[in-house]
Amino acid sequence: MIQKNNRIAFQGEFGANSDMACRDMFPQMEPLPCQTFEEAFLAVENGEADLAMIPIENTLAGRVADIHHLLPESRLHIVGEYFMPIRFQLMVLPGVTKDEIRTVHSHIHALGQCRRIVRMNGWKPVIAGDTAGAAKLVAESGDRSMAALAPRLAADLYGLEIIAENVEDSESNVTRFVVLAREEDVPARKAPDDVIVTTFVFNVRNIPAALYKALGGFATNGINMTKLESYQIGGKFFATQFYADIEGHPDDANVRRALEELRFFSEKVRILGAYRAHPMRLNM
Repeated sequence: MIQKNNRIAFQGEFGANSDMACRDMFPQMEPLPCQTFEEAFLAVENGEADLAMIPIENTLAGRVADIHHLLPESRLHIVGEYFMPIRFQLMVLPGVTKDEIRTVHSHIHALGQCRRIVRMNGWKPVIAGDTAGAAKLVAESGDRSMAALAPRLAADLYGLEIIAENVEDSESNVTRFVVLAREEDVPARKAPDDVIVTTFVFNVRNIPAALYKALGGFATNGINMTKLESYQIGGKFFATQFYADIEGHPDDANVRRALEELRFFSEKVRILGAYRAHPMRLNM
C-alpha cells in the first residue's frame, strides 16, 4: 500500500469501534475521525488520509446500507478486511448509579444490539451519530440521568465510569470492516491455500433469467460465493444492483472465466477490490 501521510480515516469520534479497528489493524497509523462516511471516503480521495476503515456489515444488525451505495460510486478500492468482535459497555458520569439513568445514548446499530438491557430497565433509547460521540455527549452534558453504550476506549478517553460490562445481546456480535485506498493493491498468493477475496458489483441485463445465467459461471467453475446482496439504485424498484464476495483471485483461471460469463449477461461489472481474507473469516 502506498502511504504518504500515515493517516487512516474513520467515521465517528475517537473511541468509536471504527477507531479501535484502526488501532488494532494499523497501530502505526494515526486515526483521523470524520463526521460522516462520505467525509471518510473524501479524506482518502483527496489525499488527507492514506486509508479508510469502514464498517460494512454486522452479524446482528446486518449490512451498513450507506456503504453499499457509497462504495460503487467512489473511486476507492478495497485493499483489506478486518473482523472485530463488538463489546458494548454501559457508561455514566462518575458516581452515577443505574437507578438515576433515564436515557441511553448510542448509535442506532448499538442500541439495536443492546435491546435487552435497555428494555429491562425501562430506559429511553436516544440515537446518536456514533457510539463514542454518545460517550462524549454524556461527559460534556454533566447530566446524571444520561448513559451511553460505547466501547471501553471511549470511557477512558472521556472520563466516564463503566457500570455494566459487555451488555450486548449476543456474544456472537462481530463487525466486518473493509479497508479502502486510492490505489488497487491486489495481493499475490503466498501459498496454495492462501484465501483471496474478490468483491464486485454488477447490474444484470434486462433479459429472462439474467441473474441465473450471470451467476452460472461461478457454479460451473467451482467458485465459492460467500455473499450476494441486492439493493435498489436511483430510487427505482426495477433498477437493481448486486454486491458479491467470492473466494478467489482475479488472476485465477476459473475466476477469469466466471467473470467473463458474468460480463456477458450484465450491463455493468466493477471489481471493488481483491484482498487477503481475514483469519476470522475462515473460522466463522
